[in-house]
Amino acid sequence: MNPSQITVLGECVADAFCEPASASNELALRVLPGGGPANTAVSLARLGTGARFLARLSGDVFGRLFRAHLEESGVDLSCAVPAAEPSTLAVAELDAQGQAAFSFHAQNTADWQWTAQELAAVDLSRTACVHTGSLALVREPGAAVVEEFLAAASARATISIDPNVRPLLVRPDVYRARLAHWCALADILRLSEDDLELLLPGTSPERACDIWHAAGARLVVITRGVDGALASLDGERLQVPAVATQVVDTVGAGDSFTAGLLHHLGTRGHLGGRLAGLDLGEVAQACRFAARVAALTCSAAGPNPPWQSHLDRLTTVGGN
Repeated sequence: MNPSQITVLGECVADAFCEPASASNELALRVLPGGGPANTAVSLARLGTGARFLARLSGDVFGRLFRAHLEESGVDLSCAVPAAEPSTLAVAELDAQGQAAFSFHAQNTADWQWTAQELAAVDLSRTACVHTGSLALVREPGAAVVEEFLAAASARATISIDPNVRPLLVRPDVYRARLAHWCALADILRLSEDDLELLLPGTSPERACDIWHAAGARLVVITRGVDGALASLDGERLQVPAVATQVVDTVGAGDSFTAGLLHHLGTRGHLGGRLAGLDLGEVAQACRFAARVAALTCSAAGPNPPWQSHLDRLTTVGGN
């Protein structure tokens, strides 16, 4: 059987959004399941790609919320680890443009406690691509175990990494120290313009792509919000415009872009190795599709990516 599944490894975070309270001495929070890797897994599953999520899910109230959300979206949780530790909580404040500023409550939570034994039990025989990133790669004690898992997985699967730098939890220099090693593991590196500024301050996107290609990543995609995305395949580059939308907030947009990119590449048969045969035209199509998925995510509150049926309806109405 040909590999068909995308395996996503990483955290699931309770995103708590501040809402108007009934009294001045109260704070009302609306909690939604989030976390970059979890958002990506949900988006992949809703698009119709077989998505398996490797997560350590707490049995607390947030963990039960995560599990229900993931299962309702069609994510395979057969390899999720029941964890005794509590869930990670992120409190988000939105600005006038819908951009979120997070404060994290993540000390000794379930997401970072991976052991080699837990990941050794994972069967990758049907996995075309392994995607990870964000805090899973930098939070101890599990980070080193995750890197070892990626190195082993690269023998049979395409490796995709999204650094998703979280400076409030982990100093950017920790990411910088590991980034070249991640590029050596990764075939695909997707990151935001904000990540770029934290990882390589003052460096142009084009120069950053060249640095990361030299370190080993074949495809680098830098998302730039309303300015679209820059994609670079072995140094050949293109710009993809953003898709206009009514923005509610931008939470989960980058994760949905990644899912759209991987979904499109997977349906075209480009996942399962070192991106052999991929050309810039296919990259352009994948990025345009990913931009549509991200735009629809921005049009909904919180990390709520679209289903494939939603995209199909838009295509029917729009005629493209």
